[in-house]
Amino acid sequence: MSDVFWPGDARAGALFTDEAFVAAMVAVESAWVGTTLDVPGLDLDTESGGNPVIPLVECLQKAHPDVEGLHDGLTSQDVLDTALVLMLGDAVSAVRRHVADALAALEVLASEQGQAPMTGRTLTQPALPISFGDKVGSWRGGLAEADRDLGALTYPAQAGGPVGTDSDSRLAQQMAQRLGLDDVPAWHTMRRPLTRAGDALVATTDACGRIARDVLVLSRPELGELSEGHGGGSSSMPHKSNPVLSVLVRRAALTTPALGATLHLCAADQVDERADGAWHAEWETLRLLARRTAVATSQTADLLRDLRVHPERMAANLAAAEEAR
Repeated sequence: MSDVFWPGDARAGALFTDEAFVAAMVAVESAWVGTTLDVPGLDLDTESGGNPVIPLVECLQKAHPDVEGLHDGLTSQDVLDTALVLMLGDAVSAVRRHVADALAALEVLASEQGQAPMTGRTLTQPALPISFGDKVGSWRGGLAEADRDLGALTYPAQAGGPVGTDSDSRLAQQMAQRLGLDDVPAWHTMRRPLTRAGDALVATTDACGRIARDVLVLSRPELGELSEGHGGGSSSMPHKSNPVLSVLVRRAALTTPALGATLHLCAADQVDERADGAWHAEWETLRLLARRTAVATSQTADLLRDLRVHPERMAANLAAAEEAR
């Protein structure tokens, strides 16, 4: 990932990086055999077999020739899917921390500025008076609902064996317990665990995007009711203070729904006992979705923490709207 192509990506840290992926796959293999295996380097020939598990297992077997049962009974999809679930759990935990910070910032805004009267607007036009607390309440509702969806997610291990039918149930249960995951029947071609997670992540960026959209509109100079605490500059117009965090959050909200839709397309295109491409298309899709949601929620929390409210402009705009009504 790159801050050049996706400004702010560093906020996602180690979530869904190549290093995290390899470490998660090694953790799965370690849990299967009940011993800690060393994490190899990242120089894996992933293209020749179409997935990173094949060269990883070769490296592990060479490094640990005395470990019995290494990968025996598992298939590449078992290891890779379980690793995805482990990384997903880390990402969702980070997202929920950011959402909690955003909700706390909203509580402060409601307490300090919630009574300020302002113009309610529908279909872009002045409608009836509301309070800033009413607007904060709608923001809070979206984030709280998304957080409930995130909190309801489950994290299943995958241990179905070559065709999803014959893994050792005792070893599968032990592996799940060691990894802190749910022991469930194989889901090689039933991809609801991933689409459900994708839906929750998209709902989260929806809620963040709704907040950013309001800030973008209400920070326009002709309205001036809100402004970001730390606006961004311009390469050619130094007088500008652009609402950069809101722009970047809106960017995520505009792009993550397509990633969630891709996960659903992959789920619908499953075939036989292992999909030929639909499975492979999920990995990078989920990575982008998780990282972009983590970045967007972090930016939203910062946006709300430093948001500036201008009640005098709210009052002036409301007076003008009431006079015209």
